[in-house]
Amino acid sequence: MSDEPQQPKAAESGKAGKPAKRTRPRRTGWRRLIPTWRMALGTILCFLLLCIGLFALGYVLVKIPPANATATAQSNVYLYADGSQLARDGEINRENVSLSQIPRNVQHTVLAAEDRDFYSESAIDPKAMVRAAWNTVTGKGKQSGSTITQQYVKNYYLGQEQTITRKVKEFFISIKLDREESKDHILEGYLNTSYFGRNAYGIQAAAQAYYGVDVEDLTTAQGAYLAALLNAPSSYDVIAHPENKAQAVARWNYVLDGMVKEKWLSEADRKKMTFPMPDDAKGPAGMSGQRGYLVQAVKDYLTDNDVIDEDTLAVGGYRITTTLQKKKQDAFVKAVDDQLMSGLDKENRAADRNVRAGGAAIDPATGKVLAMYGGIDYTKQYVNNATRRDYQVGSTFKPFVFTSAVENASTTQDGRTITPNTVYDGTNARPVQGWSGGYYAPENEDKTDYGPITVRTATDKSVNAVYAQMAVDVGSDKVKQTAIALGLPKDTPDLTESPSIALGPSTASVLDMTEAYATLANHGKRATYTLVAEVTKDGENIDLPDRRTERAVTRESADTTTSVLQSVVEGGTGTAALAAGRPAAGKTGTAEEDTAAWFAGYTPDLATVVAVMGQNPDTGAHTPLYGALGLPRINGGGFPAQIWAQFTKAALEGSTPKDFDLDLESGAEQPEIPSAAPDEPSTEPTTGEPSSEPPSEPASSGPPTEPSTPAEPTLATPSEEPNPPSGPVNELFDDSDSTRDPESDPGQ
Repeated sequence: MSDEPQQPKAAESGKAGKPAKRTRPRRTGWRRLIPTWRMALGTILCFLLLCIGLFALGYVLVKIPPANATATAQSNVYLYADGSQLARDGEINRENVSLSQIPRNVQHTVLAAEDRDFYSESAIDPKAMVRAAWNTVTGKGKQSGSTITQQYVKNYYLGQEQTITRKVKEFFISIKLDREESKDHILEGYLNTSYFGRNAYGIQAAAQAYYGVDVEDLTTAQGAYLAALLNAPSSYDVIAHPENKAQAVARWNYVLDGMVKEKWLSEADRKKMTFPMPDDAKGPAGMSGQRGYLVQAVKDYLTDNDVIDEDTLAVGGYRITTTLQKKKQDAFVKAVDDQLMSGLDKENRAADRNVRAGGAAIDPATGKVLAMYGGIDYTKQYVNNATRRDYQVGSTFKPFVFTSAVENASTTQDGRTITPNTVYDGTNARPVQGWSGGYYAPENEDKTDYGPITVRTATDKSVNAVYAQMAVDVGSDKVKQTAIALGLPKDTPDLTESPSIALGPSTASVLDMTEAYATLANHGKRATYTLVAEVTKDGENIDLPDRRTERAVTRESADTTTSVLQSVVEGGTGTAALAAGRPAAGKTGTAEEDTAAWFAGYTPDLATVVAVMGQNPDTGAHTPLYGALGLPRINGGGFPAQIWAQFTKAALEGSTPKDFDLDLESGAEQPEIPSAAPDEPSTEPTTGEPSSEPPSEPASSGPPTEPSTPAEPTLATPSEEPNPPSGPVNELFDDSDSTRDPESDPGQ
């Protein structure tokens, strides 16, 4: 064997001089299931690319939709002139406000409760979403990780359903919205759409529901309680659920402590705060009582004057301040209840079921409607008795005839100027003279012959024969023009151009007549009535019609009429009005067949008209008031004048009584009239029974003559103002419309 060392052999598969290649050991068993780092990295990258792609696709495909119907629906809020709430309509109790109307501290209470990083963070909070999901999965309670932006998107654009689709949409819309809108805009929307319990949507409705104040007047402590409610609106209502008060107070403390932590509230101010107990829960205002009548009248005013169209108004969100004064409104209701409704006995007197009442009061100088009585209850009798136009105004129209006579310097058939002291022939059923339209001979009340009688006394006694003749002397077309100028609508039904116009067959509403009498009280200047002082939506003012006072008739014409109507109150059929304790002028009236009794009157600073009407509650037909309240009949000098007096006295309580400042036509000077004392307001019974006492002025068969001195108005017991005659003697007076079927009047 040789001693030389042996050389190693080259690898059979390799080249000479190179080491053999090492092979990777093959995985076996469970090791084959473990991914390599390359596989893991690739999978993660693919997942990220997929997520980015899906995000981009979702961002492109999901659009910001229009607001849902619930989010935009609001109630309209109606306020008295002093800002107190009259009524609220609409199923959704919401009134949007601008962010600037919400105190900064109240804004901070909501941020402290719901999203303290709202202004500094994005629309989505992934950590909060993961935390909420984990807490929900692990049984720590169902929680929300939504930001204020996400909650607003859910409230305003989507809905409350808990679905994956809704959550995905909410995610993408929130991101888009955060890029397109300011944080202030989103917070304002959130505060106007969130539910606070008690059917209150939005923080303004919540402020009213829990504390009876507008949002501007919320304290920080109150705002913190409302913010606490967002977490559990029903459960944290400590009035409805006193057993949950501890939890509600704890949440309230959490809100305030969060404000301190965020430097929004000082520690010193925080320590001073005590839990603000909310008011007792109240049912919705609804439309019961007078509210429905008032709201409908305001709606009609807004739509009729093209302020807001009906469809737009129905969407809601308007804050409407009316001209109505709560004190006067309450006084009107009380006067009707005290003088009329309290005496009804519907169980034992069938006629009492038919009794209705309507009334309106206007400030003569401004035209503002200060109070209105529409009926017993809007939910029982929805036709507004103050605005309906289907009852004859009767003798309350006669002052318009005399006003027209003075305005047009009219004369009698024999050329005498018509003044309050002009003598007419008051013979019953006397045919009118000088009219070419046919035969017309109206009857006086109780067919009484008065003979020669002055216009003043004829007005006191409401003598048909005199006023029918005066309408011919003036010209019925001119009378119509004057009535329209004073305030009656041009389309007033049965405003006929014939002698019968003087007896009041026209069917103007109580509100129409109030405006006309207010023009007389304002010395002939007409201030068109208004029911609305201000309208706003989302803090912006809505334009209202320009209100102007225009001359309707001369001051002399209006004031001379006032002088005549003072006599009606002082010694005629309207003496019950003296109980108001104020200088007053007025006129009574009765519709055909006693279906309505009226009193229209005014003081220098308040014009009011009251009507008592008869209507069958089952058929809606006009019915006579015979037997109502146990009386043979109801006349204008009875209940209407008594209601007028009580209301006027209460409405003007505390103000200094004013005398009329009158500028009379020549020859219209009023003689001294002994006034009945307020405690004994009338020589006429106010029970509604007509007097059977004959007139004190002697009848005369000769032609009327102008007296050399003013005739002394009679103080004899007056009969009630006459009804327009019926039958063949009154061929031109067709009262068929007086029994037309009005709007149905459900249940009473």
